[in-house]
Amino acid sequence: MSLLLYMDQHVPAAVTRGLRRRGIDVLAAHEDGAAEWEDEEILQRATELGRVVYTQDDDFLELAYRWQSSSREFAGIVYAHQLNITVGQAIKDLELVAKIMRADEMRSRVEFLPLR
Repeated sequence: MSLLLYMDQHVPAAVTRGLRRRGIDVLAAHEDGAAEWEDEEILQRATELGRVVYTQDDDFLELAYRWQSSSREFAGIVYAHQLNITVGQAIKDLELVAKIMRADEMRSRVEFLPLR
């Protein structure tokens, strides 16, 4: 079973569509009524749903550090700087991450894209 993903509100819709075409279970923040939520609320919601957040917002890196430092668990974060990854590369790399990583391996972990 592949990882369940949660798209931050800043992720291009084309990434979500591309992943769905490849059979990856994706929920976008705007579909969940969370488009205007703060980052911490999004991470909490994704964790409650057992979904790993994909984001291009570097504020999530600071948030992950704070949660890790206080031993607060989260489902995981996959981060890519928006200038360092194309839509196609994001789809390809996220599909791979979703298919090879297990939820327990991603718990309270941050992965960076693009994969090398």
